[in-house]
Amino acid sequence: MYVGALELDVLLGDVHSLKQKRSAVRPVLAELRKRFDVAVAEAGHLDLHRRALLGVSAVAADAAHITDVLDACERLVAGRPELELLSARRRLLGPDD
Repeated sequence: MYVGALELDVLLGDVHSLKQKRSAVRPVLAELRKRFDVAVAEAGHLDLHRRALLGVSAVAADAAHITDVLDACERLVAGRPELELLSARRRLLGPDD
């Protein structure tokens, strides 16, 4: 069993309140869940209205599948016009960890 985790630090565009931030982040999280069957959450920068840290995780039988899924998630977020992807960190845990 392999577990993959991806942290995406994003900068939001024209957002001036935490309420606007939620309305910008929520559809991205829902699309990631629906398209890639991953667990996602807003995991950081909760008190900043223009930044968000998105956490994505997946479990699979092989590491290659985890890598493909996390790559696709990162591309989806990077391709969103309302977001600017500042950084991405990835972790992969396998049976030997």
